[in-house]
Amino acid sequence: MEANGLEPKTDGAGRGNPALHNRKHLRRLGRVFETYPSPLYYLTICVKHRKHMLASPAIHDLLARTWREALEIYGWMVGRYVIMPDHVHFFATADAENAKDLSGFSGCWKSWTRKQLREAGWETFSWQRELFDRLLRNNESYSNKWDYVRMNPVREQLVEKPEDWPYQGEIHILQM
Repeated sequence: MEANGLEPKTDGAGRGNPALHNRKHLRRLGRVFETYPSPLYYLTICVKHRKHMLASPAIHDLLARTWREALEIYGWMVGRYVIMPDHVHFFATADAENAKDLSGFSGCWKSWTRKQLREAGWETFSWQRELFDRLLRNNESYSNKWDYVRMNPVREQLVEKPEDWPYQGEIHILQM
């Protein structure tokens, strides 16, 4: 507890709070990163207030372009992705020693795309502050998660078959 009576802020993994940093369930993350030096993440990022606006050819092109440029700018490779009307799913991995960490990459990417979308005419566009991320640990996990993600447009009754959804693709082939 800090002098102001509030709990200290952390980033969710215990950093910023020494008592949490030393907890056993968090210490294993060090072993994960030793085993998987460049882990593969599954990310979901939503539009603020879940506003339906992303499923359009112009936004698809803009987002795909930013994912292609992410390697050079942030040191991150983006693999498969699906753009839904109010959120995006994509898989990404750091590919350079000087790559930003996941939080840095996702935050910068959200700021960068928000700015580009606003400049392209969507003046009030914003992403939700939070995002969902999941560390994938093997090819089966990647395959299973991709099968789930690519079925989103079908579950939402936007198309009958996943291959009919025009707002999906693959920038880099990611392998574990």
